[in-house]
Amino acid sequence: MTQLIQIVPTLPPLIGGVGDYAHCLAMQLAQDCHLKTHFLVSDPSWLSNGQEIPYTVSPLSQHQSLLIQQLDNGLDSGSTVLIHYVSYGYSKQGTPTWLIDGLNHWKTKHPKGQLVTMFHEIAASGPIWSRAFWRSGMQKRLAKRLIEISDRILTSKQLYAEILQRYAQGRFSEIPALPVFSNVGEPSNLSDLSTRQRHLVVFGGRGRRAKVYQSSLDQLDRICHCLDIQQIFDIGPKLDSIPSHVGDVPITPTGSLPSDEVSAILSGAIAGFFNYHPAFLGKSTIFAAYCAHRMLPVSAQMTSHIEDGLYPGQHYILSDQYSADMKNEILLQSIADKAYAWYQSHNLSAQAKTYQALLSNF
Repeated sequence: MTQLIQIVPTLPPLIGGVGDYAHCLAMQLAQDCHLKTHFLVSDPSWLSNGQEIPYTVSPLSQHQSLLIQQLDNGLDSGSTVLIHYVSYGYSKQGTPTWLIDGLNHWKTKHPKGQLVTMFHEIAASGPIWSRAFWRSGMQKRLAKRLIEISDRILTSKQLYAEILQRYAQGRFSEIPALPVFSNVGEPSNLSDLSTRQRHLVVFGGRGRRAKVYQSSLDQLDRICHCLDIQQIFDIGPKLDSIPSHVGDVPITPTGSLPSDEVSAILSGAIAGFFNYHPAFLGKSTIFAAYCAHRMLPVSAQMTSHIEDGLYPGQHYILSDQYSADMKNEILLQSIADKAYAWYQSHNLSAQAKTYQALLSNF
């Protein structure tokens, strides 16, 4: 089995979208492509939970010399490194100079070594009074340096691919844009909505779910009424405050659950609710999970923006559709089916094949 080095900020059992993505990808590459991963994790405190996994892990501290040492120890001169890049994952300030310097040193020392970069993010943005605004210039410069030393690049969003293409100045004929996959499974033989329980799910990390309860209770109440929801499952890390009911619909907090238990709840529910900017749904593992489980994705936010092949009102429900139309089971099933079909083109198996081609096409 061929070995690949993957560099990540963290891995399960710690909760994090990029770590979960890398973990699932490594599992699929091992299964489908006989490609074994050795992870370099920039969180030096990372510890396994004892689960049997088809990869090995070396925790790193955020020092250039240790990164170079690990790369030298783990690879021969013509090997391949895949880095999952998100600036704040490798530096509290979002400026991981140590990482880019270390990779540049390794590439200079081993010119036959190949570097593939998955840009989960490029640079932060924000208003002029925010820290993100003042750090964005350095983050962009680091991203450009990483592009310069990378042999292949890809990303999770078409807009990012266009930005990266400008930064690359024509170095790459194509930059694949792959919306993220579900990190809680992709079951088959999913039932129609009409045969499922009248359950709705609020799923995700603390921040995303807290936003639902802080600013979207009216929308949540309306969609529960329109869909005749009988129970809401809140799935994710415990929140400091959560209502016991929305209207007369009880909320059942489950806490964090193993992925197979999350998948079982999603497979039996009719709808998944989210408060996430619709222009960035391709980057949302929450939205990916709803699509992969053939649920009805329900947005708290309005938009007319078409992004990454997603059409508002057709692949997910908008708040101006919370109406009598929600009694139309044919319409509801059509939306769930379109979301499910959109997901299949970039599901985990499809992405593993794309990565295999990128990693071997040198």
